[in-house]
Amino acid sequence: MSDREREWLVELRHVLDGKEALKDAQAKLGGSYRNAKRKLKRLREEGDGGLVHRSRGRPSNRAKPAQMRDLALGLYRERLMSWGPTLAAEKLGEWGQYVDHETLRRWLKEAGLWTRARKRRAHRRWREPKEHFGELVQLDGSPHDWFGTGEMCCLMNLVDDAMSRSFALFFPHEATEAAMRVLMGWIERYGIPCALYTDHHRVYITDREPTREEIEKGLLPLTVFGKACHKLGIQIIPASSPQAKGRVERKHGVYQDRLVKEMKLRGIRTIEEANAFLRSGYLDDLNRRFEKVPASPVDYHRPVPEDRDLEAVFVFETTRTVSNDWTVRYHTRRYQITGPSHRLPPAKGTVLVQERLDGSLHLYYRGREVSFGPISIQPAPVATRPLCARARTKWTPSPNHPWRGRYPERTAAKDAVP
Repeated sequence: MSDREREWLVELRHVLDGKEALKDAQAKLGGSYRNAKRKLKRLREEGDGGLVHRSRGRPSNRAKPAQMRDLALGLYRERLMSWGPTLAAEKLGEWGQYVDHETLRRWLKEAGLWTRARKRRAHRRWREPKEHFGELVQLDGSPHDWFGTGEMCCLMNLVDDAMSRSFALFFPHEATEAAMRVLMGWIERYGIPCALYTDHHRVYITDREPTREEIEKGLLPLTVFGKACHKLGIQIIPASSPQAKGRVERKHGVYQDRLVKEMKLRGIRTIEEANAFLRSGYLDDLNRRFEKVPASPVDYHRPVPEDRDLEAVFVFETTRTVSNDWTVRYHTRRYQITGPSHRLPPAKGTVLVQERLDGSLHLYYRGREVSFGPISIQPAPVATRPLCARARTKWTPSPNHPWRGRYPERTAAKDAVP
């Protein structure tokens, strides 16, 4: 019996004992006078149990069939163990078993298949998200055993600060090439963002001293990835702690939960298969579920200029000196610069060597591309002759050597020895 029903029991007992009128009891507890008369009649005929609601202990008219409950729990035990109720309900819906996530949560708790112990988090000051899409994009890598094989690989993840839209790709490590490729994929989809929010990883931030050339030109020391962002006008802002870029950190948790389970169901075990799955529509579906509406509808992304080729922006650059025979050495190989004599860079001049992400090489002299070709026969290394030790001979001072004059008695003793 509920508390409300106990209150009715006390007041109706007073009515039966003649201590109170039924109209007064109905005024105290509310409801209609007709309902009060019905309760009083049930109390007289059935006793205290007559005040208990008639639906108590009966299954709801909107309850799911027992067959559906057993089927959902069977699928969960067979294929979705350790999945959360929300994600499991979504997957069951894809398989034709539509059930609300709260209903599934209750079923799992009753069957002893789900318990959730919430942990208290450290209090941190909340930062208001940016107002515009593309104003600030958070970039970070997530090393994890993504395929359940015991081998670690890295998911490079980009998350917009204003609307939580994300773009991610798998790579072996969190390296410069990985950061370049995932940022290029973002730019091809949405445009050039205003700023990137990263950690202090050496891929993004360097602590080296500036070179003489950088000092003369007034440039700050940048990494290879930083130089590519500088060409596109993208500012790199380093975060002081993981919590500062909490949006991308929380998105790592979403991927490590949902994506790992989805790839396990599909039998994905390689980086190539995983990237193809991400591009096939999984990222778009995930964004539809979790992205938010930004405070401002204005998009801060900039389009890529027509005269700017992204393949020529995300490159590894270095300078090399032209030899007297117009050859350049790069990575233990020699390359012959070709073309008309008036188009050749001067000997002992400096050329810029660009290695692009597709592995191709390009040479530039004062902003102009120079044609060149590899030398098929590389010069053999110069053999060095081994140093031969000279035969040492005993040196004897001459009779008139000053050394003999300094110690006449010792010299005379040595000469007297037969």
